[in-house]
Amino acid sequence: MSASTPTLDLSRSSVELTADMCNIESVSGNETSLADAIEQALSGCAHLEITRDGDAIVAKTSLGRAQRVIIAGHIDTVPVNNNLPVSYREEDGAEWLWGRGTVDMKAGVAVALKLAAELSAPAYDVTWIFYDHEEVESAKNGLGRLAVKYPELLVGDFAILGEPSNSTVEGGCNGTLRVEVRTHGVRAHSARAWMGENAIHKLAPALTALAHYQPATVTVDGLDYREGLSAVGVTGGVAGNVIPDAAALTVNYRFAPDKSVAQALTHVQDVFAGYEVVVTDSAEGARPGLTSAIATGFVAAVGHEPQPKYGWTDVSRFSALGIPAVNFGPGNPSLAHTDDERVLTSQIVECEHALRSWLSQG
Repeated sequence: MSASTPTLDLSRSSVELTADMCNIESVSGNETSLADAIEQALSGCAHLEITRDGDAIVAKTSLGRAQRVIIAGHIDTVPVNNNLPVSYREEDGAEWLWGRGTVDMKAGVAVALKLAAELSAPAYDVTWIFYDHEEVESAKNGLGRLAVKYPELLVGDFAILGEPSNSTVEGGCNGTLRVEVRTHGVRAHSARAWMGENAIHKLAPALTALAHYQPATVTVDGLDYREGLSAVGVTGGVAGNVIPDAAALTVNYRFAPDKSVAQALTHVQDVFAGYEVVVTDSAEGARPGLTSAIATGFVAAVGHEPQPKYGWTDVSRFSALGIPAVNFGPGNPSLAHTDDERVLTSQIVECEHALRSWLSQG
């Protein structure tokens, strides 16, 4: 750790700490400075055992409590686009913090970091995880890396991921499946098109099927998950005077967590019966994780009716390990990754209060 390492003052409010963390730019692959600052800030906490792996920091209590909670958040962001340093702005009588990372998800991380330092005797043992590389391909994900290298650190009875949820509990997450619907034809000169078979034209029935597709809303453990089946890309073509002999339609299926990836694939294959369907990416969803007593107590402490999480998040990784997990953090998810990313400062305070109250009282 160099003398130029940025520092974080954990005595500052969670709103101020959010601003401080956002101003330490940490686009995926550039998390080291922020990881250093987090490690340094927690190093003086006698109640925490700290493990560092790359740019992931794990800080845990070992108080002999009957149950252990994992509270995790990623410290990386998508690329900056003239939206740092952060700024405070008033809108309709409310205060907002504007800038990259305010929503996704340094506000949630700031709340966790402050509570990790201040709650020396929580009602549960807590494993705090601040990890890298969430906003890029899954193979680089810091939480996934920790699960492989240090599985003992990812043992718990309940997990909370600080993804933005408007400071409301969002249970589980949809799964995601991406496929290519491929067609094949015969090349020919476009002046003699009848001598070829146009692979792009062969995609027409697949596009018609998508246009008429009615996505389902599926109730899972009391939460309604909206599904979606969408074309997200088309490739094909050789030259402006050649009938193409190959084409591919890329389709993304966001499926409710009552299905496995295998079941989702079967559904997609049924929709595109007769076509070659090739999987290019997939991730399991996660059930809401709200049926245990510990989850029920957390929902009561938050005080809002739980909602479903439509996008995929790392709660799926916890679910795969057999740990019920929910999303809970400040910020509107629809503002994540946008150039006008911003969070209500009141939500940061609300989120901190709920977590502090629950962790203090159990």
